[in-house]
Amino acid sequence: MSDIVRSRPKEIPHNEKLLSLKFESLDYDNSENQLFLEEERRMSHMGFRCLEITRWVICGLIGFLTGLIACMIDIAVEKLAGYKYLAVKQNIEKYTELGGLSISLILWAVLNSAFVMLGSLAVAFLEPIAAGSGIPQIKCFLNGVKIPRVVRLKTLVIKVFGVICSVAGGLAVGKEGPMIHSGAVVAAGVSQGRSTSLKKDFKIFEYFRRDTEKRDFVSAGAAAGVSAAFGAPVGGVLFSLEEGASFWNQLLTWRIFFASMVSTFTLNFFLSIYHGKPGQLSSPGLINFGRFDSDVSSVFIVFRGVLGALFNIINYWLTIFRIRYIHRPCLQVMEAMLVAAVTATVSFAMIYFSNDCQPLGQDNTEEYPLQLFCADGEYNSMATAFFNTPERSVRSLFHNPPGTYNPVTLGVFTLAYFALAVWTYGLTVSAGVFIPSLLIGAAWGRLFGILLSFIASSQSIWADPGKYALIGAAAQLGGIVRMTLSLTVILVEATGNVTYGFPIMLVLMTAKIVGDYFIEGLYDVHIKLQSVPFLHWDAPPTSHWLTAREVMSSPVTCFNRVEKVGRIVDVLSNTSTNHNGFPVVSDTTENDEPGKICGLILRSQLIVLLKHKVFVERASSRLSQRKLQLKDFRDAYPRFPPIQSIHVSQDERECMMDLTEFMNPTPYTVPQETSLPRVFKLFRALGLRHLVVVDNENRVVGLVTRKDLARYHVGKDGLEELHLAQT
Repeated sequence: MSDIVRSRPKEIPHNEKLLSLKFESLDYDNSENQLFLEEERRMSHMGFRCLEITRWVICGLIGFLTGLIACMIDIAVEKLAGYKYLAVKQNIEKYTELGGLSISLILWAVLNSAFVMLGSLAVAFLEPIAAGSGIPQIKCFLNGVKIPRVVRLKTLVIKVFGVICSVAGGLAVGKEGPMIHSGAVVAAGVSQGRSTSLKKDFKIFEYFRRDTEKRDFVSAGAAAGVSAAFGAPVGGVLFSLEEGASFWNQLLTWRIFFASMVSTFTLNFFLSIYHGKPGQLSSPGLINFGRFDSDVSSVFIVFRGVLGALFNIINYWLTIFRIRYIHRPCLQVMEAMLVAAVTATVSFAMIYFSNDCQPLGQDNTEEYPLQLFCADGEYNSMATAFFNTPERSVRSLFHNPPGTYNPVTLGVFTLAYFALAVWTYGLTVSAGVFIPSLLIGAAWGRLFGILLSFIASSQSIWADPGKYALIGAAAQLGGIVRMTLSLTVILVEATGNVTYGFPIMLVLMTAKIVGDYFIEGLYDVHIKLQSVPFLHWDAPPTSHWLTAREVMSSPVTCFNRVEKVGRIVDVLSNTSTNHNGFPVVSDTTENDEPGKICGLILRSQLIVLLKHKVFVERASSRLSQRKLQLKDFRDAYPRFPPIQSIHVSQDERECMMDLTEFMNPTPYTVPQETSLPRVFKLFRALGLRHLVVVDNENRVVGLVTRKDLARYHVGKDGLEELHLAQT
């Protein structure tokens, strides 16, 4: 037993040279078998119109529920963080006069650790997939990778609870990334008209119970999450297009925009009621950057992609360390609590040793001003940045008037918060990286603006430091996640001023170009670390010399049109192969030559056929109660029963099964001499799960799957091949 425990870290992927075999693909290509074609042909023009209207209704529901969840998260975080900071503030004020501020530090660290412990326990022991922002997982889902449990109801509950605890616990995190994941989970659930977790079927939206339709709705859910987080409906659509969706069309764009609009309206409506201002829908989202005036006299452009690349490189090695040594749930919870306590300690130390005191004016907007050792009528400026939720700290850096912060305060805060944010991202908690990145960038951006005004002979020619904070925030976030167009629109919508569009885009493009020279974006880094077979837009540029014959999997397990039930059960029960797609061929010849391709049938379809005993003998003896319908396959979707749960007697093993009606008679095929880029383009653009490779006589010689294509990538020494591992 000790040997097993000792070897466990080695079984976990921890570098870019591995590709996991545990991830399956989603079926984004509809199986156009006889059942499917018969249903489509029976449907009238009015029936298709009704389906389109239903899609719009579902998108509206997705937006409404996502906005409602965002409102609940916002209110819960505001309340819990408010109680925490109020208790700590009163304790600090008490012991500033009496002495013994170490008690205040302990109280702050204990409260932080308690909140984070609750959130981390839920994630580590109940639903580990709820850790992090969830954006890499949603990117993989939309790319066609089946990430286990990523869109379950339980994942949503743990995600929401976890992010509330993480933000209230004072970690250097934001709730915007988890909002995107939450919107995706809502979309996946609502669009199916049932909950498999609760075993409740509402008998609605049954037509959309397939991967193709679910993919489009998940894209809408991700966009609704962005819209609720930033109050940016157009930015949400562009985010879903730029960062998430692998497949797109014009109608989908408008439906996603509708979902984003509904999400923003719902959030603003309920927040206005909560704050006692019904009808005033002025808050653009969870992150209200406020409105800047438009007289931007100059804009600075600096290369800050290096900072983003540095963030990603440090986090990359830190994540590898976690995968190797902190993979047990108890250790993960302890690390999260340690980070929470250290965050409180660092924050307290920064505030304690800071002598940056600012006058507390009548129009002061500080939520929890700390006097500490400042004179009466003054507050500690460092506390404005640390003794607050990250969102409020970002707002203060954007909007507080010149002179609110001195350069030393901003410099020390930037370094400390950068280190905390790098350490925090990747913990076993629900947390996003958007707001920490914006906060780091806003701090050094404001610092740059202050220093620029000192250097200049006339301060009047330089813009407000808050504007440099906005540009710096954009550059830092762009350098970490490498978003360009969508982030530009999100920030423009959040600030309500299109004047900043060009400088923000310029800075984001610069940050992306510089950052890409050193390392990929943070989300792509974590996708690689999870060894996910993610397919980018194009094949590696030096792969033209490879052909389908060299990348395909062979030999291929094939079935005949009429196949023996016993052989089907044996093939599906073979755990060493665990294939999910099987070419259907004409009868093989005596010398075991491969048969000619007739169709393709999936494991999930065969399991449904076995479950319902669709055998030739039963049909001929009229033992079958009714003809199998497409509804039977949709009812089993997406959690098809395992083959081990289906009982097939010895007599039934001798029966025959006719696959003609259920197989896809027109699967996509390529000749074995087709180049890898052409195979990649066909596979990627059509969202295929299986691509059959045939010879000159149309006989099956191989099968191309996602892993066969994803294992080739460009490395330091040119084209490299990843190793496949059962992890």
